[in-house]
Amino acid sequence: MTLADDVAPGLTGIEQLRALIDAGVQPNIGRTMNFDLVEIGEGTAVFTGTPTADVYNPIGSVHGGYAAALLDSACGCAVHSLLKADQAYTTLELKVSYLRGMTVDTGEVRAEGRVIKMGGRAAFTEATLTDAQGRLLATATSTLLVIQR
Repeated sequence: MTLADDVAPGLTGIEQLRALIDAGVQPNIGRTMNFDLVEIGEGTAVFTGTPTADVYNPIGSVHGGYAAALLDSACGCAVHSLLKADQAYTTLELKVSYLRGMTVDTGEVRAEGRVIKMGGRAAFTEATLTDAQGRLLATATSTLLVIQR
């Protein structure tokens, strides 16, 4: 059973995600990495987060995995928002381009994901990660597999 099912069993994907936001519930990954799902629409999802020194790599900057996790979450939840109650998804491929590094001084960042094409078995998405000044930090494209539960 998933967190969405625990909070809102039997609902469509968008209904599940809205219920999570309304309940103030975040998946463990969000709590661990300090980011939150803040907006959901049909085929769109927005996460915000603030990187801390806890996600630093050995060279003293935010690990690329932090950006990848935010972008993957935005892409995945954008697809989740279009699912029927009996569907689930999993990421098949994620391609991330890093355009600007991050440190704790970067402050809050925003990942916006959107579905490009939702097929019967595969979904194609894209996402951007920006800082508070609107500077582009990273981009991603993703292919996801839509499955029956």
